[in-house]
Amino acid sequence: MTARDGRRMAAVADSITITDNRSGQQVELPIVNGAIDAKTFSKFLPGVWFLDPSFGATAAAESAITELDGERGILRYRGYPIEQLAEHSNYLEVAYLLIHGELPTASQFEQWRFDIIHHTFIHENVRKRFMEGFHHDAHPMGMLVSALAALSTFYPEAKDIHTPDVLSKQIVRLIAKMPTLAAGAYRFSVGMPFVYPDNSLDFCANFLSMMWKIAEPRYDANPALVRALDVLFILHADHEQNCSATAMRTVGSAHADPYSATAAATAALYGPRHGGANEAVLKMLTEIGSYENVPAFIDQVKAGNGRLQGFGHRVYKNYDPRAAIIKKTADAVFEVTGKNPLLDIALKLEEVALADDYFVSRKLYPNVDFYSGLIYQAMGFPLDMFTVLFAIPRVSGWLAHYKELLGQDARIARPRQTYIGAPARDYVAVGDRSPLN
Repeated sequence: MTARDGRRMAAVADSITITDNRSGQQVELPIVNGAIDAKTFSKFLPGVWFLDPSFGATAAAESAITELDGERGILRYRGYPIEQLAEHSNYLEVAYLLIHGELPTASQFEQWRFDIIHHTFIHENVRKRFMEGFHHDAHPMGMLVSALAALSTFYPEAKDIHTPDVLSKQIVRLIAKMPTLAAGAYRFSVGMPFVYPDNSLDFCANFLSMMWKIAEPRYDANPALVRALDVLFILHADHEQNCSATAMRTVGSAHADPYSATAAATAALYGPRHGGANEAVLKMLTEIGSYENVPAFIDQVKAGNGRLQGFGHRVYKNYDPRAAIIKKTADAVFEVTGKNPLLDIALKLEEVALADDYFVSRKLYPNVDFYSGLIYQAMGFPLDMFTVLFAIPRVSGWLAHYKELLGQDARIARPRQTYIGAPARDYVAVGDRSPLN
């Protein structure tokens, strides 16, 4: 008996009983890991569906990747607290953990690091004939989505998703090439020449080199900035069944190749409701304008005339654990770059909001986006690169979900609907139709 079977048996004592008032029939449904089996429910009440348009109360998957307890403010990757990983680990090690389920040994990590670093180059035709074919003012995120989809045509073997070695190679390629594609999109958007990867540099240092190198033989970023980016990448690597991970799993359930599925996930992240939150925070802080204007802004929000960006979360009903980590990271960055002039406004905003029962009673606490934009801006990244910076590390989480989905032999995603349209009616010839009101 597996540990999972043991948990299921132990949980049978927890159950709910549903009564069909039309017939008086009852069914007992066990609660296992906080969920009930929808298949059992649908057999008892065929043709009756849970109406949950945004999946806010629906578990669409069983996953062993990320544990998120929003009530207690807990985030763990494969059981490891995010606080410990952010303090002691690095992004590539965390990526290995997400993909493979365990932290690597020293030899495993060295091989993993070598494989990633030596797959950072992109095909010249991707750069010259594809990326350079975009309009001069193309958004870097739009370029990234398109380039990821195009990669599937450069690696046709990627469609063989059931051969472990082939799939593993595509996973390595995607994690490795994301920074190269991202930096290339930025360089094109500002009219600067493409910078090739430097395999002598670690993952984050290499990305910063591809972003900022001009004419120097070698670009060595400040170690404090490299470490800050590493921490940010760890914090953004995965976050359970969010919109983009759900897109990855949905497209993956159709057995699309990993490049196409990753492009779909990246497209979901492109939406401002998902990947644009830290940009919205900076715009809000800029509009507030000064430290002294914070109390008046808070009053406006409480009156319903505005929104406190960077506070609250769909899942967290407590302080986002990533926000506490990122706040410490901000201090290290500002020691190098100088303090972001918006920081005082942000600190005052957090202080006032957390002392106000209006926000505390609504469980509106700072989330990861509240400080991340300040850090990115201080490091020199423009606003339209913020979501790209989100996508670079999130690809490891997406791919972990993709790999898990295939291992579960999950059925193709096919939710049901509650029909609210017109009843049955007969066709009317065009000349006999009444005009629309």
